[in-house]
Amino acid sequence: MPDEPLRVLLADDHPVYRDGLAMLLGSVPGIDVVGTAASGAEAVAGAAELQPDIVVMDVGMPGMDGIEATRRVTAASPHIGVVVLTMAEQEATLFAAMRAGARGYLLKGANQTEIVRAIRGVAAGDVIFGPSVARRVADFFAGPEESGRSTPPEPAEYVFPQLTPRERDIIELVAAGRSNAQIAAALFLSQKTVRNNVSNIFTKLHVADRAEAIVRARDAGLGRR
Repeated sequence: MPDEPLRVLLADDHPVYRDGLAMLLGSVPGIDVVGTAASGAEAVAGAAELQPDIVVMDVGMPGMDGIEATRRVTAASPHIGVVVLTMAEQEATLFAAMRAGARGYLLKGANQTEIVRAIRGVAAGDVIFGPSVARRVADFFAGPEESGRSTPPEPAEYVFPQLTPRERDIIELVAAGRSNAQIAAALFLSQKTVRNNVSNIFTKLHVADRAEAIVRARDAGLGRR
């Protein structure tokens, strides 16, 4: 009896790219594209409903980003493998994705062969990096050791791409344990402006309160400097 095809869910907010990739992968023997998602929230819901073998996940999607979606998918269904397919080349995004549970990381310039190899490799239990990403990982760990360095820095714009620049500055300070009054003084803003931005951050990060926001931000590497 032949092996069952690998069931794949695609998550990307650009419909032309998403639909084109679905057609491309759907033509490959042994791969069955069972669904698509246009946001992180849709990816989480689709993974829960469809239980695919692999989710191919973009990072910069509206609402819930691909990093948080990866975290939720792998927490709820550890058997589902996530392959990140993104434009983001920065080490910060790569390490955030891997910590969230992704087992593959490719850039969107990857060709069909590379994408299929990553899907099959991750489904088999391997960790797969695209060629240029693998070089970045090797260069990072081959570089001279710095005192106390265990992970690369993770700017908020890479970890939480849905936030505005001002919100990124504020979440950095929230993660460092600063009060609204201290943040207002540091950024030369009114406390009302800070409160409004903090409320927007809670909504965008899907957290209930400041304590949960601090945990999310620190888990992503913020507030440590």
